[in-house]
Amino acid sequence: MRSERGPDPAELSTTELLEHGRDAVVRHAWVDGIEALVAADARQPLGAADLELLGSALWWAGRPDEAGEVLERAFEEHVGGGHKTEAALVALRLAYEAFRGLARPIAGGWVARAGHLLEDDPDSPAHAWFPVFWSAEALAAGRYAEGIELADTAMDIARRLGNTDALYEAMSFRGMGTVWTGDTRKGLALIDEAAAAASSGQLDLRTASDIYCHTISACRSIGDLGRASQWADEGERFMRRHAVGGYPGICRIHRAEIKMLHGQWPEAEQEARKASEELLRYRLLDGVGQAHYQVGEVRLRMGDLAAAAEAFDRAYEYGHDAQPGMALLQLARGEVADARRSIDRALATAAGTGGVEDRTARARLLPARVDIALADGDFEAARTAVEELEALATQYQQPLFEAGALTARGELLLGEQKAAEASPVLGRSWRLWLTSDLPYESARARLRYSEALAAEGDDAMARRDLMAARAAFERLGATADLTRIDRLLGAADRSSGSAPATRTTVTRTFMFTDIVTSTDLVGVIGDAAWRDLLDWHDRELRATFGRHSGQEVTHTGDGFFVAFEDAVSGIECAVDIQRRLARHRREHGFAPRVRIGLHAAEATRRGTNYAGGGVHLAARVGAAADGEEILVTRAVLDTASGSRHPHSEPRSVKLKGIRASVEVVTVDWR
Repeated sequence: MRSERGPDPAELSTTELLEHGRDAVVRHAWVDGIEALVAADARQPLGAADLELLGSALWWAGRPDEAGEVLERAFEEHVGGGHKTEAALVALRLAYEAFRGLARPIAGGWVARAGHLLEDDPDSPAHAWFPVFWSAEALAAGRYAEGIELADTAMDIARRLGNTDALYEAMSFRGMGTVWTGDTRKGLALIDEAAAAASSGQLDLRTASDIYCHTISACRSIGDLGRASQWADEGERFMRRHAVGGYPGICRIHRAEIKMLHGQWPEAEQEARKASEELLRYRLLDGVGQAHYQVGEVRLRMGDLAAAAEAFDRAYEYGHDAQPGMALLQLARGEVADARRSIDRALATAAGTGGVEDRTARARLLPARVDIALADGDFEAARTAVEELEALATQYQQPLFEAGALTARGELLLGEQKAAEASPVLGRSWRLWLTSDLPYESARARLRYSEALAAEGDDAMARRDLMAARAAFERLGATADLTRIDRLLGAADRSSGSAPATRTTVTRTFMFTDIVTSTDLVGVIGDAAWRDLLDWHDRELRATFGRHSGQEVTHTGDGFFVAFEDAVSGIECAVDIQRRLARHRREHGFAPRVRIGLHAAEATRRGTNYAGGGVHLAARVGAAADGEEILVTRAVLDTASGSRHPHSEPRSVKLKGIRASVEVVTVDWR
């Protein structure tokens, strides 16, 4: 938050409370403002304007249900006071939140109420919001010409009546519609102008945040990753500056994808998991599936097929088609026929009207279609997909599409045993991926390039590029790709040391968690209920790891192995886990008892995994903890100077497999 907590409300008069609460909300000190305004409201019901302030603070503080109730009170107060324009603006705000929660009938009702209130006031700036809403709805339904016309109407009304927020929101929609109808240059100019207005600080926080999300999404959809990355960075700075975190979920999803593409996989997964949690809390259900999909994409690249499948299933539950990730997952599992059916369905859906949005959607699916067709031995289908990709690359002239088309063409040539033709194409592709800062795609293309060189008989050069690809996969943590390369290098090379694995010595705080008496629980509640409970447990703990920047290393059965950059983050995460489980017990009657152990040590990092005596000791500390206990070693305490949680007196314990006694304490999380 922006400021420290304010004075004790009991020491302030009602007038002082109101002044303090208003000032805190203006400064975006949300918790401080809520506390003061709620205290003032308890003494004397707030007026409509202060209720609006309280509603905003509650919303940005992550309490959307309470915000809605307060805004409904503000609406009634405005109506009762005869302030029709102000009441209409609140109604439109409630309509927006209902639209985002996929509650369209409720949203339509609030829009209608706003319209009736404004019937006698044709010059109200609020009138500009109606065509903004309708434009968004038309664009989402693929009615681009209608959406553009409505956005133009909204911009005209907003300029005439002085509604700056509606003007730039409509401009953002106008730009998106223009891009999707084929005039990319003009559309991006409009999008950039709207985003610049958002950066200036002259717009409402929610309007600005929406514009950033539209901007990043539109740039990513046409393959302009450079522009998308620049606006994502600007949006992140803006949100930090205004104490609004990552904006509930939506912008986090776009940032997660960009970080994933740039090889920042742990950070990408954390962003996506936070996005999922925030979107559910804010009832912004239209993006939950996309957040889970991004988690699946990261896990698939890491080679964690089970976690990827779980994430894609969750994405599908929330309406996302989970493609092309699901088809690539099926291919990785050897289910070639299923993969082909999956990708063909996705491509048929993306055929649509053949507009820009459909064509760019197909550009994201076609590389998977090439891989699956080649695995199936269907060179004709692969050739058709490659030719469409090349046409799209020529049309949009973005490195993302151009490199994808080159890689696909090289893979096809390699599959047709035309290695001499494939190698120069694949050589260009991996370099273009690399200069575009897309390291995983570059390494995969370089692997195929090395295969082409080997097929030409140039074993020395092939080995050089194979080792370069291997180093990239190791840095990224792409375990499945590493396994494939190691198979290519051969057991003889690995044993002789000519292909050494890249290892790094790092210092981390390691956490091990485990459900206590899980075997007994299965016997009591049954297999089906146990699976549901375990799914809930995994989601809750993973969300908590994400909030505290923990890197999930492995997940086995009912426990996790997680690494943290520092001891304070590890302790905070452990405390957060136990408190969340305790709260669930109080509110819902049951939650599993989890024991947690933490140890800080040097370890050898290989990809996303860690090994060494310190890791072994951390696992033993976790096993020695009792139910609901957080047991940490002296090594953790010595590096956790910023921890705010009390702990027991140190004691020495003997741990299985550890020769010397280990000094530990119990952290008080209650």
